Amino acid sequence: MSAAASSTTLLPVNYTLGVVLAALLIAATVVAFHARFMDDRENYPRAIVFAGLRAVVQLAAVSLVIGWVVHYLPALLGFVFVMYAVASHTAGRRITKNRTWWWAAVPVAAGALPVVALLVVVGLVPLKGVALIPIAGILIGGALTATVLAGQRALDELRTRHGEVEAGLAIGLLDRDARLEIARPAAATALVPGLDQTRTVGLVTLPGAFVGMLIGGASPLKAGVVQLFVLIALLAVQAVAVTVVLELVARGRITRDSPTG
Repeated sequence: MSAAASSTTLLPVNYTLGVVLAALLIAATVVAFHARFMDDRENYPRAIVFAGLRAVVQLAAVSLVIGWVVHYLPALLGFVFVMYAVASHTAGRRITKNRTWWWAAVPVAAGALPVVALLVVVGLVPLKGVALIPIAGILIGGALTATVLAGQRALDELRTRHGEVEAGLAIGLLDRDARLEIARPAAATALVPGLDQTRTVGLVTLPGAFVGMLIGGASPLKAGVVQLFVLIALLAVQAVAVTVVLELVARGRITRDSPTG
């Protein structure tokens, strides 16, 4: 597929696209406001507006910066570190508002870093921005999502079933073991989105990596192989991230209450 042909399959960047994007953002905000999607953690209508506007600014900045960083290895590695730092901060502040939020950096790193390093070492992903940045972004993003979902659900479960934790302690369980028994089933559900995406790929959804490669001119077979690699890698990343954040919650490293020491 030629560059000219592939470009015609992309969304045209023009005034109409801008109007449609604005209309969709407004529609999402209005629906969320009408449905009263608000709780003690988030005002979701407002969050939708700010998320959309922030995405515009960030993608514009990244589009300018990425063309430069791909030519310099230190800048490239710095860019990947910034991606990791932002993901860790976002995950931590989603899970808790107290100072234990920074522990979220551990599951994000534990999930994504070994897989990215392995892919670079064995040569499947070259140490070049064109390949490294999107792959690292996908894997760090997967670790972010799994960390947030597992952390939130584990802490919610411990708060709701606090009496059962106390019962476990009463029969001789260690605090970590009692908390782990209660939080584990809820935290494990953080794996469901990734599992469903993998189970239904090609039948219900055509994920971004597959579609992007097709638009770029790759054969359907090659696009399918790359997408399979991404999905399997994400399962590994998310399984590790969920396991680590669950352990941190069970040990009281990540809490909702102000830490005492």
